[in-house]
Amino acid sequence: MTRGHAIRPGRVLDVATGALLTDRAVVVEDDRIAGLVAAHEVPSDVAVRDLPGLTVLPGLVDCHAHLVGEEDNGHGYTELLTRTGAQEAMTGVRNARATLRAGFTSVRDVGTYRAFVDVALRDAIDAGWTPGPRMMVAGAYVSCRGGGGDISGLAPDAEEHVPAEFRVGIVDTVDDVRRAVRRILYGGADLIKLIGTGAVMSDNGNPGVPELTEDQIRAAVEEATLHGAHVAAHAHGAEGIKRAVRGGVRSIEHGSLMDDEGVALMAEHGTWLVADIYGGDYIAEIGRRDGWKAAVLRKNDETTLTQRAAFEKCVAAGVRIAYGTDSGIYPHGLNARQLAYHVRHGQTPLEAIRSATLHAATLMGWEGRIGRLEPGLYADLVAVAGNPLDDVRLLEDVRFVMKSGEVVRDDVPSS
Repeated sequence: MTRGHAIRPGRVLDVATGALLTDRAVVVEDDRIAGLVAAHEVPSDVAVRDLPGLTVLPGLVDCHAHLVGEEDNGHGYTELLTRTGAQEAMTGVRNARATLRAGFTSVRDVGTYRAFVDVALRDAIDAGWTPGPRMMVAGAYVSCRGGGGDISGLAPDAEEHVPAEFRVGIVDTVDDVRRAVRRILYGGADLIKLIGTGAVMSDNGNPGVPELTEDQIRAAVEEATLHGAHVAAHAHGAEGIKRAVRGGVRSIEHGSLMDDEGVALMAEHGTWLVADIYGGDYIAEIGRRDGWKAAVLRKNDETTLTQRAAFEKCVAAGVRIAYGTDSGIYPHGLNARQLAYHVRHGQTPLEAIRSATLHAATLMGWEGRIGRLEPGLYADLVAVAGNPLDDVRLLEDVRFVMKSGEVVRDDVPSS
């Protein structure tokens, strides 16, 4: 009887050092990595899966995912009221499977309009009921009334009929923020997601306009910290970004209209940037093809190029960058497409890969769980044909995926 198994590829990418190691095997026991050993030193009582010609690296991480719900259709969020919570949960099951098969073995899921469906999906995956990535979840958005995290665009006499689960995190005052943060964390969330400015995809609002005060943001951070959780802030506009950084958030999501002062503040405070710099091209192409709302397309056009310019400035300034794609804007499973955009806009292929492995784990506080191929960490790994340091787009076509020691995709012919 074997007591574990080993993966023996052509190369192993050490994301910490950047070294491509040959003649290595990853030994797995249960759900953890037991060791990285010379290929000829694999214990005799371990089953071996050879992956000749492939490069193995840690499982990928998307730090800005939305697994719950149908893909965005560019017509606002009032359509959410036409679907049940059960339907939303089942879309999450489908999306989680596609994400995992694409090589993303962990995600930071940063919000759902219908509160706590992401918590249920996380727990179902952890229980082994359905396949999917390891999830860190936000539970619900903390947003001002009528803002980017609220259901807007309804007739005034319909507002009172919106189910309460859509408005768990809707706030007006600082005290409201504290209550909402506690409610969301007590409901099972792992982090807090603030909507600090208007949104591109919402029915109304301006991405450049702040929607939470600095005092509200600071209150959310203080309350979350008491519970051992961090805060991510959706922030497109320059002033909203600076309020969030000064308020102590761990990450800025999007960062589309960041100015030079904001870049400097982020570098000074050690705030992470998670910027979905692929999504703008998808929205522009598919949105125009499929007739998305003109206001959505306009806001996307106004933020896509400025976001990429801000990303380049952050790379040059040494701002900490973690990988996040806003999955759900585009079909789930295409998460790796953004890696090439990281390279196009200033990162080396190694740094792009680190943003989705090593650095993503650090942002999430999961350094002791994921992000590297080291003993004691979860046995999460992917394999691609060729060398991703030469062409990071190889990660768009993973051939082998393992999560927690279980093979969930194997498209490599046995030798």
